[in-house]
Amino acid sequence: MTLKLAAALVATTALVGMSGVAQAETYKIGITQNNVGVDSYQTTYEKAFIAAADENDNVEAVVLDAGGDVARQIAQIQDLIQQNVDAIIIWPTNGKAVVPAVRKAHQAGIPVVVTNSNIAEEGLQFIASFSGPDNITQGARSAELMCEALGGEGKIVQISGQPGYTTAIERAKGFEDRLPEVCPDVELMETQPGDWNREKSQRVMESFLVKYDNIDGVYAGDDNMGVGALNAAKAAGRAGDIAFVGATNFAVGYEAMARGEYYGSIYQSPVDDAEAALKTALDVLSGKDVPALNYFDTPKITKANMDEFDKPVF
Repeated sequence: MTLKLAAALVATTALVGMSGVAQAETYKIGITQNNVGVDSYQTTYEKAFIAAADENDNVEAVVLDAGGDVARQIAQIQDLIQQNVDAIIIWPTNGKAVVPAVRKAHQAGIPVVVTNSNIAEEGLQFIASFSGPDNITQGARSAELMCEALGGEGKIVQISGQPGYTTAIERAKGFEDRLPEVCPDVELMETQPGDWNREKSQRVMESFLVKYDNIDGVYAGDDNMGVGALNAAKAAGRAGDIAFVGATNFAVGYEAMARGEYYGSIYQSPVDDAEAALKTALDVLSGKDVPALNYFDTPKITKANMDEFDKPVF
């Protein structure tokens, strides 16, 4: 038993003995994240989650990171079940692979909140709620930005996120479904994964530049990858001919947008993301009516309206 939890129990016992009224219950909430070291969004999310938990006297947080390893995340979920936590928050490394572990938590009577990137459809019956962005909508809005940037026609390539990762799948789907609706004369020539990594995305873009003499636009699943693509295009002397669009605005994307090198992205705060996940878990534990899909809004951002948004801290 931790000192924090022990102190809460002592205080509760004392209050019950004197007046029959108990202090607010302390909840032990475990979180297993995808891969904190892979990008600054996830690093900022973790810091914000810890800060939010520390500010809440009724929360004892167990913070874990899977390091991008599905097997490790499954083991962490099993460990949290054995610890008999009150709730588990999961940022899935792979939306399909974690379903059996989520089912075990559900069978153990532990509510599960999935954060940021949802699990596969067959696992939705085992979770209390999803907290995060609507990735399909983000992809669709990015397609609209690309259409604006190209004036309705052109040839583009896509750098997607990590294969098997729900956010990557949904952002790509949202983009690919919406693009022909708004811009039927824009051709998506090829998609390759950048794994949310700037350096890999730069190498992917280098290959695209060798393969295609004409690239009018690049859509990347987030600005970290988008700026990697931009760097490759700048090195090849072709950046001025290409419109770059992302799906989560990073500080580097915000700065490139201000310089006129990057057309647009989708504004998403990791602090809002983390705080929303913790609040959703607490609402579930307190018996509140929580929507199955608890989305927060993620608007378009371009140079034309970027002054309305704070520069991302990640």
